Amino acid sequence: MPAGGAIVNQRPQIPKGSGVAVARSVDAHHPLRALWVLVLGLVLLLAQAMSASAQATPKSFADLADKISPAVVNITTTTTVESRSGPSPIVPEGSPFEDFFREFNDRNNGNRNGSPRRSQALGSGFVISEDGYIVTNNHVIDGADEIMIEFFSGGELPATVIGTDPNTDIALLKVKGDAALPFVPFGDSDTMRVGDWVVAMGNPLGQGFSVSAGIVSARNRALSGTYDDYIQTDAAINRGNSGGPLFNLDGEVIGVNTAILSPNGGSIGIGFAMSSKVVTKVVEQLKEFGETRRGWLGVRIQDVTSDIAESIGLEKAAGALVTDVPEGPAMVAGMKAGDVITSFDGVEVVDTRGLVRTVGNTKVGKSVRVVVYRDGKTETLKITLGRRENAEGAVPASAPADAPVESDVLGLTVSTITPELSEQLNLSGPNDGLVVTDVAEDSEAFEKNIRTGDIITEAGQQKVKDVGDLDDRIADAREAGRKSILLLVRRAGEPRFVALTLQ
Repeated sequence: MPAGGAIVNQRPQIPKGSGVAVARSVDAHHPLRALWVLVLGLVLLLAQAMSASAQATPKSFADLADKISPAVVNITTTTTVESRSGPSPIVPEGSPFEDFFREFNDRNNGNRNGSPRRSQALGSGFVISEDGYIVTNNHVIDGADEIMIEFFSGGELPATVIGTDPNTDIALLKVKGDAALPFVPFGDSDTMRVGDWVVAMGNPLGQGFSVSAGIVSARNRALSGTYDDYIQTDAAINRGNSGGPLFNLDGEVIGVNTAILSPNGGSIGIGFAMSSKVVTKVVEQLKEFGETRRGWLGVRIQDVTSDIAESIGLEKAAGALVTDVPEGPAMVAGMKAGDVITSFDGVEVVDTRGLVRTVGNTKVGKSVRVVVYRDGKTETLKITLGRRENAEGAVPASAPADAPVESDVLGLTVSTITPELSEQLNLSGPNDGLVVTDVAEDSEAFEKNIRTGDIITEAGQQKVKDVGDLDDRIADAREAGRKSILLLVRRAGEPRFVALTLQ
């Protein structure tokens, strides 16, 4: 390059006769313009990336905290607790522990005579309307005699319970104030992505209003409940944060802080907030009815595994396999054990968890179309939903047993049920089918948790009353080219399907 810094268009020297043609530049300054355009484009791209990075990583959460703080509340509950009425510890006079036990007894105010004492607990919540509706966790206010709400401005108001839902751990409270209260809106938790920024606010460990920030670590977490749909976050959540809001950067509530995973009781960056998609539906029902009213289909179900799908000729392992149909809406509509629910009210069923949530969110009394896979083809049933809260605890009845015969098959020893076997194996209630009297520990049946005392009521989606029926079902499956057979197994009245390989 010349000392002046100009870029010279250099042509390669090509030997004559090489067959390579070299295009001659018409304008010697054209490469310089192209370079400037390239540099300018790179600068623009870099500026856009820096702008996006600035938006994704806020310099400060102060403006957001100022915006949301007035709607976040601290909750103090007071509960009457029965004191122990037993004798106080006897400590020898002059013992080094004498002062300790004296102070302990003094603090318990009358524990010696068993009089009740007052216990306080702390939690968090947030205002969702200017007329004083407040959302928190059910476990924060459960059993409380008094509930006091402390506002960010410093004022306090007593609260009454409008309704609770232990299934999602959500409670709706109400306060009466002289003026309209600042409140925060719900956002759409379904739009949150793993890695998005979130802000938690509440009353951790009784320290008062505190803000912490983090990201969405995971979505659609299930802990223990039927309707669980938790957002996992690494924003610091501690005891006392329960019931507080989890915000997106627009100041919308996308979750209610509910639980933490911790070996020591403190935050280790694994917190869970019930998603706003679940909370909003619960709050609407609590506000309208003072209780939840979830749709009820009236079936027991389990997920469809790949071996179960193969055993019944289903193309893919999806849907919800019906294990039992007690008295209820599904029975009235003609649903049967062994049906696979593939669609509910126009929504494809992926697994049992999704179906339970979809049914629960459907209005009680609504007539829905349910598509089931049965005997190699699909059928559509029209079912009017009942109310789950009225139906919980319903248990289907069983039929009487048959005569005794025993056989070894698929690693199982099975027998028809006699009164002697029923007593010996402690079988509860009348039973119809074959009882498992032994399981080979090296068998697939043992690996899939079939145990002595389990009762096989169906094989190949047909009822079995004796070992001959079971042998026939196995022969039919082999003749049809199946690699496995589907068994309906009951234990303590609870049914589940198990697919066993036929080889």
